Amino acid sequence: MEAAHKVERKIEQKIAGQKSENGGPSGRSQFEAGYSIPEQQQARPGLQSHMHPHPVETELPSEDGRLAEYRASGKLLSMNALITGGDSGIGRSIAILFAREGANVGTVYTTEEQEDAEATKDIVQRDSGREIQLFPGDVKDSTFVKNVVNSFATKYGCIDILVNNAGYQKLEDAIEKLEIEQWDLTFKTNIYPYFYFAKFAVPHMNRGGSIINMTSVNAYKGGPSFLDYSSTKGAIVSFTRALSNQLLGRGIRVNAIAPGPIWTPLIASTIPKDSIPNFGQNVPMGRPGQPSEVACPAVFLASSDSSYISGSVLHPNGGTVTNS
Repeated sequence: MEAAHKVERKIEQKIAGQKSENGGPSGRSQFEAGYSIPEQQQARPGLQSHMHPHPVETELPSEDGRLAEYRASGKLLSMNALITGGDSGIGRSIAILFAREGANVGTVYTTEEQEDAEATKDIVQRDSGREIQLFPGDVKDSTFVKNVVNSFATKYGCIDILVNNAGYQKLEDAIEKLEIEQWDLTFKTNIYPYFYFAKFAVPHMNRGGSIINMTSVNAYKGGPSFLDYSSTKGAIVSFTRALSNQLLGRGIRVNAIAPGPIWTPLIASTIPKDSIPNFGQNVPMGRPGQPSEVACPAVFLASSDSSYISGSVLHPNGGTVTNS
């Protein structure tokens, strides 16, 4: 309870007078229709610490046009959540909110992202006082995945929540120019690890467990410059539905989230520099989304609030209609 009170006090202090890094008082500008991100470019895989403006991790737009800090209510108290790609972007926001809700967190990331992972660990520990375990390595390696899952499960006794979030994309607008090696790499990064983590985590999960798979609006739109990426994201939707049908009898729910254009290091390191200002401008809400706007649906799917939902996909995409 004392930890929860400390979080509340920090939230009150932030709401009362802090100015964020997000473009103005309380970061308001990034949530305004027509907001344009300034030109920038990073090498892969991209670091959140080098992005400007900084992605919004724990705030949401309020009715008065300002931002409201996410307030936890113990929805994931003493649960154990393993998150891939939890060092930055959507994964970092999920890690912070899960910890704020009372979960112990483990995050998996590449060694190139160590700086961001250490920052995430520091944020989680300062923000909520919860534990967070760091697992650097290659999610394409099934042996590494198995060792991570076993290590996390051994430490905490079980896995309550698995979030498959790590992903890779590279733009290519013509199938003739799409190299077979890239096609292979995209599938081995974006869908194989979802299978690996689920396969090794399920034996450590009990009734009430939740698996959340990160797909994309491109699974439904079919982005022409993302042929391989879109294909893997479509595979994730089918994987989610089939796995849900397989695991529901064991009391484990499986759902997915299909974000639209969200401001993350993946974008800063894969979209051409001169295209960044137009990123997210073509959705009905007229702006890019923020990691916090995906992390909140993740909390919902991880908690008992979604006890009657499985095999479904949530669509935080700025208003794009997918009819699914």
